[in-house]
Amino acid sequence: MARDTRRAVGSWLEGPGAAVQDSDPTSYPGKRLGLPPAGAGSVAGFGRRFAALLIDWIVCVLIASALTRHAAFDGRDPVNPGWPVLVLAVEYIALLGTVGTTLGMRLLGIGVRRLDGGRVAWLWVIVRTVLLILVIPAVVYDRDQRGLHDKAAGVIAVRL
Repeated sequence: MARDTRRAVGSWLEGPGAAVQDSDPTSYPGKRLGLPPAGAGSVAGFGRRFAALLIDWIVCVLIASALTRHAAFDGRDPVNPGWPVLVLAVEYIALLGTVGTTLGMRLLGIGVRRLDGGRVAWLWVIVRTVLLILVIPAVVYDRDQRGLHDKAAGVIAVRL
């Protein structure tokens, strides 16, 4: 039985253009956007972004727990799940709109910038935050590791 050794074989899960990207050995996330391959200004990877979101989520659960006087991680009297989501939305809108990074992002060296390098306008911070809370737009991303929420807002998460 012969194996297919072509490099242009890819899964539909890899998205459009995956085979073309794989065939270019000099390609990297952010190259077509003019970003460097590594270091400051390069695309922040999915793992780093997910860890930052997890840190933000834990902090928001603790804040919501303190505000509502319910247990953060106790099954007997848990905090209503809507409160941490609301706190997360407020954190994202307030911090991304002012400093361009959340607490978790800052701890992991990530910032959110417009494609031209500028600060994100308030309207687009709100749009991005709403789409992030919906989850699905955030986990569907392109070869530059920009989720649909980032694409809709015209931004990218970069390393600081």
